[in-house]
Amino acid sequence: MAGQSDVDQFLDSITDKQRKADCLEVMKLMKFLTKETPKMWGKAMVGFGTFHYRGKTSEGDWFHVGFSPGKQTLTLYLHCQLEKQGDLLEKLGKHKIGKSCLYLKKLEDIHLPTLKKLITKAYKSPSIAGAIIG
Repeated sequence: MAGQSDVDQFLDSITDKQRKADCLEVMKLMKFLTKETPKMWGKAMVGFGTFHYRGKTSEGDWFHVGFSPGKQTLTLYLHCQLEKQGDLLEKLGKHKIGKSCLYLKKLEDIHLPTLKKLITKAYKSPSIAGAIIG
């Protein structure tokens, strides 16, 4: 797995200034909230922490929280059953959600204290703890 220098190199390669600034801010937030070192997962995902999961058809390692700078949105990977976080999502600002993904156009559209709560909740999520194998 890649280390901090690979993460820095990846983030330096982002050409969109707004997306790059948002990624750097999200990385700073996640690093502070998780006390973890960011690592590259694949070619375009930055993750914090690691856990082992076993699903019905697959098994492997994954990160607790992370992000990826897409062309249209900044994707945050938050494994805290986002569809059940209605109270926080109402306060968050402009966003879309998927199963465990939060899609943001710009970080400036987001209420940062609420985002911090979502990141912390995802990092400490019981669904993650339940996925850890022995």
